[in-house]
Parts: sequence; structure tokens; C-alpha cells
Amino acid sequence: MPKLRANNAMRTISASRFGHIGSYRPGDTFRNRLELAFSGLHRPPRAGVCGTQLLGAESIVLAGQYEDDEFGEAEIRYSGNGGRDPKTGRQTTDQIAAGTNLALLKSVETGHPVRVLRKVPAEESGPDVYRYEGLYRVIGASYGPGKSGLQVFVFRLRPIM
Repeated sequence: MPKLRANNAMRTISASRFGHIGSYRPGDTFRNRLELAFSGLHRPPRAGVCGTQLLGAESIVLAGQYEDDEFGEAEIRYSGNGGRDPKTGRQTTDQIAAGTNLALLKSVETGHPVRVLRKVPAEESGPDVYRYEGLYRVIGASYGPGKSGLQVFVFRLRPIM
């Protein structure tokens, strides 16, 4: 299996899609999205969701891009994809049931674990980092008016203990 360097330690990438990957565990941090992609924890270097509508979501990244995202200790409310203006970041159209939104909807059905990563401020005023928060289950989804007044998907995730 290939070995990659991250967090000053050698890690092994597993072929597993769902669940923990290699020896990575909650609390591990990564300098950027490229490091996340190389680790295998979240393969797309830009997209917030890794997964397919056939199998479900493998991982998500909360990066503060959507106004309806909420990260709580007991539950995460994760906004669906789409409808945002790329220049302003504001929601300008309704989201639709397509692409990664369908992957997250499939995860409600399958119950497969989803790896959650979150962009957080680095310690000692360094650059922001991405932290592996752990495994979560998508327990529900809603479609309705978001903070912008436009229709958005909101997925509810709870940690797997």
C-alpha cells in the first residue's frame, strides 16, 4: 500500500470507502485541502462532499462556506450543495436534488458512516487547518427556506460513539 507523509508521521491509505482510513483518528490536522486529498480522508481537493448517489457520502468538509451550516457538539447541520454565487458566496438560487445532495440523501437511507472534517483556526495564530472530527451518521434531511429565504437542503449528522 502507498505511504504518505502527513502530520509528521507516516500513514497508510486504506482502500476502504466508509469509516476510518488508515491510522487517522479524530483530532488529526491537515494543512490544506491537498493534504486531505492525499490522505484519502477526503479525496476531492475542492468539493465539500466525497461520494456518489449510488453508495452515499464518504466524507464532508465544513469550511464555513454556507450560511446554513451549524457545527454543534451533539449534531451538525450541513447545507446541501449548489445555488451559491461563486463571487459573493451568497445563496442566489434554490438548491436541487442532484450530485452530492443525492449522495447525502442516500446516506440517510444506508446509514453508512461519514467522515467529517472541519476548517478550524490554527493554534498560535497560524494559518487555518483542517481537523478530522470523526465518524458521523446522516440521520435526516430537510428541504426548505434557508437563511437566504431560498430552498436549501439541510442534512443532520450525529457523531457515532
